[in-house]
Amino acid sequence: MIYPMGIQNKITTPIELLDDKGHLVESGYATKLLWHYDRSKIKAGWHRIKEWDYFAILDSSKKYGITFTISDLGYLGLVAVAWLDFETKTYTQFDTMSILPRGKTGFPSDSGDGIIEFKDKKIALKFEYDGPKRVITVDCPKFKNCKGETGLKGTLTIHQDPTMDTMVIATSWKENRKAFYYNQKVNCMPTEGLITIGETEYNFSSDTSMAVLDWGRGRWTYKNQWYWGSASGYLNGESIGWNIGYGFSDRSPASENMLFYKGKAHKLDEVTFHVDSTDFMKPWKFSSNDGRFEMDFKPIIDRQGNTNFLILKSIQHQVFGYFTGHVVLDDGTQLEIKDFLGFAEDVLNWL
Repeated sequence: MIYPMGIQNKITTPIELLDDKGHLVESGYATKLLWHYDRSKIKAGWHRIKEWDYFAILDSSKKYGITFTISDLGYLGLVAVAWLDFETKTYTQFDTMSILPRGKTGFPSDSGDGIIEFKDKKIALKFEYDGPKRVITVDCPKFKNCKGETGLKGTLTIHQDPTMDTMVIATSWKENRKAFYYNQKVNCMPTEGLITIGETEYNFSSDTSMAVLDWGRGRWTYKNQWYWGSASGYLNGESIGWNIGYGFSDRSPASENMLFYKGKAHKLDEVTFHVDSTDFMKPWKFSSNDGRFEMDFKPIIDRQGNTNFLILKSIQHQVFGYFTGHVVLDDGTQLEIKDFLGFAEDVLNWL
């Protein structure tokens, strides 16, 4: 059975992202990075341009995970490392900021090639992309986790099958069509390597550890709230994951909701987050208008942040936990999900 969806515009051939006036050439979604991004074509001051790469690597078997962020938000840059301990239900974030980076961080225009590197007295972090292989190298000598261990360093190698589908979306804002959101989420990437905290070694192995990449480029409007959820892992020995989200830009041309099973994408229509914003550690629910994504979510860790630099503010709740429910593939096959590690977030920004 093929499930009907709302009108969603799928891009299937390579195109330019922006025209000469700074508008999106065509809004929609794709399963490959088909739009060509050229920062010089953005019709906006440096303070409105946002570029970021974010990785989350979770190991459901060993009960730990790590996230990495390198971002250039115009006014400021944020580089962050967060260690997640799902057994003790604790996290440790270590970050540093650069003032007025103004695009000098040097983000590549493509998610599959190039090097992003940041280094100061607190953090040395490098993302090296080489086709199907991504290598993350980190050294934070002053990092201190909840157990009192000092220093975090290591190298992780992330493997992306070049034939696998990904979630890609390009949309604009109703109030300003020169403002746009260009984003790729790459789920279900097996990861291996070693992270050392103090004297303790944490191994990541490709049979239990998976990464997701959030690769983003855009020109935003000032105030935005978004919801995003993601999970990657194995179900009966097969890779499975999903990307869900909304609230950021005009999504009438397409949603970013997508299942991934055995490397293939299964497009979803609308998914709604049901969350108590007074207590993010209460259970969440997720529902869909087509019945293809129905989940309960049990929080473990609320990785929260509240940044206030007067005109620049951010309130973030990235909640890690376990999904239980079911998903339905394009052919009507229903897959049962139980205690599946992932995360969901509610973020409000003035940037």
